[in-house]
Parts: sequence; C-alpha cells; structure tokens
Amino acid sequence: MANTYTQIYIQIVFTVKGRQSLIPKQNREELHKYITGIITKRNQKLLAIFAMPDHIHLLVGLKPNISISDLVRDVKAGSSKFISDNNWVNGKFNWQEGFGAFSYSKSQIDNVVKYILNQEEHHKKRTFKEEYINFLEKFDIDYNEKYLFEWID
Repeated sequence: MANTYTQIYIQIVFTVKGRQSLIPKQNREELHKYITGIITKRNQKLLAIFAMPDHIHLLVGLKPNISISDLVRDVKAGSSKFISDNNWVNGKFNWQEGFGAFSYSKSQIDNVVKYILNQEEHHKKRTFKEEYINFLEKFDIDYNEKYLFEWID
C-alpha cells in the first residue's frame, strides 16, 4: 500500500486447547522458529515470542495489510499442523478458540519484550488466569469470565 505509514504494536496471547501443558520445553525454540516463519511470510514483524507449556505470547509489529484475526488464524493453523505432524502430542494438537490482543505504543515496546521473554519467572508468581484477567482489566476490556479460555485450577 503506497503512502501508508503505520506504527501498530500488538501483543497476542492464546492457549492450548483445554489449557493442557502440551508444549514441551525442549521443543520451544523449534516452535518459536516455525511461528516466526509464518509471521514473516505474512509480511509482519515478530518482535518477541515465548511459548509456555499451555499458552503463548507474541509481540508483533502489525502492518495494515492483514487483520489481527487473520494473522492469528494463520499462526494457529500452521503451528497446530506443525506440532501434530512432528508428533509432539498423542493425537491432534489444537489451540483453544479465541485470543487476546493488546496494543502498545513504541515507548512501551522494550518493557513488553522483556515481559514476554521472562514468562517462566513471571509464572512462578502468577497463574496464567491471573495474568490474563489482569490484561483485560488493565486495558479496560469488558469480559464475561464464562466466555474466557477454559481454566484448569
């Protein structure tokens, strides 16, 4: 798109179906590389990625040639197939429906990158459910807990 200039930074969060811990630590880097490839092929810029065993955080510099929903759909579909094809789980791997998307200004990017890359330490103090609801409240997003991800307590 000629003469289109944007600065859009979005943190995307989604979970493994049933919030099961199915992403093995030893496969994390390979999954990160695969998802990076999907995002790059969609002409977007991945700034940070970190997969916990049951959820994932992405920070994307989003260009206006694709919607967030289309990008997440492509990442979920491609990575689900990749995980299933590589037999990381018994049966077929799936991500849960839905996702969270949170926008940031350029001045916040360094802190968001550090936050995403420090997920293991962060989750020693706070559950994913606490983290996710905190995002929704911090960004003043109306929600009904009944329709959020499946929680395993």
